[in-house]
Amino acid sequence: MSLATASRAFPAWERQAPQPAAQNPAANQVVGTIKAMSGNTITLALDKGAKVTVVAQASTRIVRVAPGQADLKNAAVIQLSDLQVGDRILVRGKPSDDAESFPAAGIIAMKRSDVEAKQQQEREDWQKRGIGGLVSAVDPVAGTITISVAGPGRTKAVAIHTAKDTILRRYAPDSVKFDDAKPSTLDHVKTGDQLRARGARSADGTDFAPEEIVSGSFRSIAGTINAIDAAMNTVTVTDLVTKKPLMVKITPQSQVVKLPAQMAQAIAFRLKGSAAGTPASAAPGSAPRPSGAPSESARTAGGEQRGDQRIGGAGSTRAGGAQAGVPADLQQIVNRMPAAHLADFQKGDAVMIVSTEGTSSGGVTAITMLGGIEPILAAAPTGVQSMTLSPWNLGGGGGEEGEGATP
Repeated sequence: MSLATASRAFPAWERQAPQPAAQNPAANQVVGTIKAMSGNTITLALDKGAKVTVVAQASTRIVRVAPGQADLKNAAVIQLSDLQVGDRILVRGKPSDDAESFPAAGIIAMKRSDVEAKQQQEREDWQKRGIGGLVSAVDPVAGTITISVAGPGRTKAVAIHTAKDTILRRYAPDSVKFDDAKPSTLDHVKTGDQLRARGARSADGTDFAPEEIVSGSFRSIAGTINAIDAAMNTVTVTDLVTKKPLMVKITPQSQVVKLPAQMAQAIAFRLKGSAAGTPASAAPGSAPRPSGAPSESARTAGGEQRGDQRIGGAGSTRAGGAQAGVPADLQQIVNRMPAAHLADFQKGDAVMIVSTEGTSSGGVTAITMLGGIEPILAAAPTGVQSMTLSPWNLGGGGGEEGEGATP
């Protein structure tokens, strides 16, 4: 479950709790999700993957806050029995000498249903008031970021005007989770980055006043699978551009989809028609619109208002560069497809992947992996570079608890 907003209330506890001199507060607190409860012990799954046993004592003070609550003034005092599996908690105390348990001096709790409701509210707000695109220029003096927003048949430049209270975050190089996005500054935003902003758009749509910005560097990869390691949840892909193998990690937050053959053929027909200079919609005997794909009018209406699905500048080889005449609604099609699994893929399959930038180890983490694209590659092997997918998966990646569901 995402704590992107809920955890912002937790620092209030840290500020209000007394700290012994020369002590590291981070070493004396843990944050995570309750996985099990028995008597006065809580099995807590930490955000970084490990588990710890929290021991509540008679003197442990337990309070509940609402997601986004700024301080603890209105926090409700509750009992240990009020906590439930799935709740998010911050625990303050001191780890035992053997590090096997964590005696709790105080616990701040957020109800699972409250966090989910807040998360859904934020997701809808990002959809409604969000914009996304490829960064084309950054003016640090003026505090302005210019992005290229792809719409039906054209791209449009939008100026994002940051202010002193604008929240800036940046995706981690090896994570697809919004929770792992770190506080950032304007000087970290670079030309070619993907950017999502939430805020208010000007009447003519050329200016945007952001409340929050999330940016990151992503990669678009088209290639063929030459190895699958189901135990490690990885695939090795030969990149069609570099001709080199690349290991791709699949996580519970990764969006994995495989296009049915008929749908892939319909997209390939449209792509082939645009490559020949013939508008796909006017091609004689054109294939029917793939199931789940929006109509032309729906795409026009959604166009730039749905920046999360129209990301990137024309001709970009990074994530999101849609070109005129190319099926710009590919991401919408993908979002409507049922989830696939590694068992649905085999050696030799062609795939399109949007991934993290990766780390020095050379591997990347998949944000989206799309299979069944052989007809698309056959129709326009070089055109796939412009049919990239959006890295922003607002619908969630199918994780156990919906992690990564916000931008």
